[in-house]
Amino acid sequence: MKQTYTVTGMTCSACSAHVDKAVRKVAGVEEVNVNLLGGSMQVTGQADPQEILKAVADAGYGASLQNDKGKALPRTAVPDAGPELKSMKRRFVLSFCFLVPLFYLSMGHMMGLPIPAFFHGRENALNFALTQFLLTLPILYLNDKYYKVGFKALWKRAPNMDTLIALGSAAAMLYGVMALFQIGYGLGRGDWARVDRWRMDLYFESAGMILTLITLGKYLETRSKGKTGEAIARLIDLSPKTAIVRRNGVEAEIPVEEVQVGDLVTVKPGASVPVDGQVVEGTSSVDESALTGESIPVEKGPGDKVIAASMNKSGAFTLKATRVGEDTTLAQMIALVEEAASSKAPIAKLADKVSGVFVPAVIAISIVTAIAWLVTGHSAEMALTSAVAVLVISCPCALGLATPVAIMVGTGKGAENGVLFKSAEALETLHTVNTVVLDKTGTVTQGRPAVTDLYPQEGVSAEELLCIAASLEKPSEHPLAEAIVAEAGLRNIPLAPVTDFLAVHGRGVFGTIQGETFYAGNQAFLEEKGVKLESFTMIGDQLSETGKTSLYFAQEGKMLGLIAVSDPVKPTSALAIQELKNMGVEVVLLTGDNRRTAAAVGKSLGITNVVAEVLPKDKQATVKALQVQGKRVAMVGDGINDAPALVQADVGLAIGAGTDVAIESADVVLMKSDLRDAVTAIRLSRAVIRNIKQNLFWAFFYNAIGIPLAAGVFYLALNWQLNPMFAAAAMSLSSVTVVSNALRLRLFKAQTGPVIKNETKSEEMKGAPVIMEKKIIIDGMMCAHCQAHVEKALNALPGVAATVDLEAKTATVTGNLPEDNLLKKAVEDAGYTVTDIH
Repeated sequence: MKQTYTVTGMTCSACSAHVDKAVRKVAGVEEVNVNLLGGSMQVTGQADPQEILKAVADAGYGASLQNDKGKALPRTAVPDAGPELKSMKRRFVLSFCFLVPLFYLSMGHMMGLPIPAFFHGRENALNFALTQFLLTLPILYLNDKYYKVGFKALWKRAPNMDTLIALGSAAAMLYGVMALFQIGYGLGRGDWARVDRWRMDLYFESAGMILTLITLGKYLETRSKGKTGEAIARLIDLSPKTAIVRRNGVEAEIPVEEVQVGDLVTVKPGASVPVDGQVVEGTSSVDESALTGESIPVEKGPGDKVIAASMNKSGAFTLKATRVGEDTTLAQMIALVEEAASSKAPIAKLADKVSGVFVPAVIAISIVTAIAWLVTGHSAEMALTSAVAVLVISCPCALGLATPVAIMVGTGKGAENGVLFKSAEALETLHTVNTVVLDKTGTVTQGRPAVTDLYPQEGVSAEELLCIAASLEKPSEHPLAEAIVAEAGLRNIPLAPVTDFLAVHGRGVFGTIQGETFYAGNQAFLEEKGVKLESFTMIGDQLSETGKTSLYFAQEGKMLGLIAVSDPVKPTSALAIQELKNMGVEVVLLTGDNRRTAAAVGKSLGITNVVAEVLPKDKQATVKALQVQGKRVAMVGDGINDAPALVQADVGLAIGAGTDVAIESADVVLMKSDLRDAVTAIRLSRAVIRNIKQNLFWAFFYNAIGIPLAAGVFYLALNWQLNPMFAAAAMSLSSVTVVSNALRLRLFKAQTGPVIKNETKSEEMKGAPVIMEKKIIIDGMMCAHCQAHVEKALNALPGVAATVDLEAKTATVTGNLPEDNLLKKAVEDAGYTVTDIH
């Protein structure tokens, strides 16, 4: 059982480490993930929630059990930082108002600035010191949170960053108070040497400066951290708060949480879809870009599925709710991203181990530093300066933030591009992948057969051949028959009625059309019927070499022609495979299809390692065999029959899961059926891990240099001693630097490029459409709705991939292109005018 808790009071990685350690001691706890960034904790096991809450409280922090039941959406990945930011800003501004006169009074005389006369000289030493003390008190009061939290954590034997700040500033403050008494004692006894020594050795300005600079750093850090969850926040904001539901013939606007499965929901133009459902009335174009990353609106009509939070661009429609509340695609997306963001990547474990002992070690180093300077005969001022600088410069925050901030931004950026990581471990592991195994059907190819070639007999037109073929195949339920009937429909070819239809399993069909007997089937079937195939035998063999299935058609004993059908390669697959190769990734094609077809597809895409005729269990064995060779394997499949292989792979990627993101067998879900998203996932993983390594290097390097510098290690050789004020500034800068570096991931962009031409046919094959690219000049497009209409019309043609440029009034089509008149007809049927095709 997995439960999520809200944890309050954590300020640095030492805090999260203490919470983690405390909860792991509770009986029944199997796994703990504490998210410092989100202020949350996930606990797996059978432990009593009350025992867990008690363990967190005993560690010095607050906790409560989250209960999301009934909510429309999960909570945001990063808590609302608005009130905290406002409080921090107020504390900093007020602290700064007192710090300016304090700093002027304590340091002004060193810079030659004028100071009032009653502060000058040894006789006014008490005025000089007492005024600084009084100016420091409001700064301590405004920032008392560091003392309350820090000393409480120290009392609980779980010191954190606030403990270091509290100890450092308190030590400086107590030193200054001691100086006040020394000055007073010297003035009373006329001991001017004592007065002169202590009046310039106060340290009140150090205490004030430390607290003010730390608060400024915390403000900048919190503001930056608030930006990490923007991708998820934008998704949540897209979902409407209400829905118009039709019940008993009456429409009423109700909260979206009250919508039930089976309700009829009306979606008006310009409104967001409130729940997942199926259109039952009306048509429209829907913008799903926020969920899938696809920028072009999608046409929707009766029977089509729509997703919650997608935007209705034009007409009104009514949908029947199929998923509501936390079952919607959007809610599951957010849940997946939040879970990934709150989980820990293996690379974070080193930082967690260091953070657990970091603060106690720093306190010990500070004490040893002070003792060492005193024992070696140096002044108490030197000892205090070094000890306080050690406490203040040490920064466990930089270590703690190095991984979670980058993971949060990376998973959010993935969601923006339609790539959902289920865990931080998957995000990290993917960058090590050097071999990608691709399922063929539905992943590399369209997943449905289409007509690719027409070879009519001399004296027979292509339209006549297709009319007879589609008429004869229409009564058949074979997938190849469906492809031929669909092609005839696209060309608006009327069909003739068929009588005496009979299908011979595994061989072909025959029937009577207008009193004549016609045959359709494979080569053996027509030869058995006494048909002479002549040159069509050679054409069929050549087509088979390219992975196509040839269907032969004859009238009585006369050959009419040949139609080739295949599962066409997606226009984007060749580009994705080429990009994988450019990234140094080996590509393996895995399929249950026959060897000849698989080899042809592999050859057309430049894949040399093709494994064919495998069952689902054999796919798993293939992946395992690659792993035995020492390869890090990612498997890309449709998440159904590829499930065993997806689980076996180091990282499993389920492709084309736009309406079902909860595929248990996959580690990464690709929302669109575009293989380029797998490339995006690997690139994003590499960018995130590279960013984390940069952050960890900076955090370790900063502390490795900063602590010895503050302790005075370089003093004897180089006369370097770090002032606590500069130490405070450096500590604040380190956290801000780490967070700012992680935010650079927001600039990540998924690479898109032109579809690679895939020449697969021999030019000597008469009538075969050539795979190529053409540009269509179109008149009459006025808006994005027009753009979507044209794009849908062209993409409906088999083997065609189209992109429309509204501004240029052009459409670029690529793939197994049909004749120009069919391209023109598709556009004109959509209501627009074609002026040129080239």
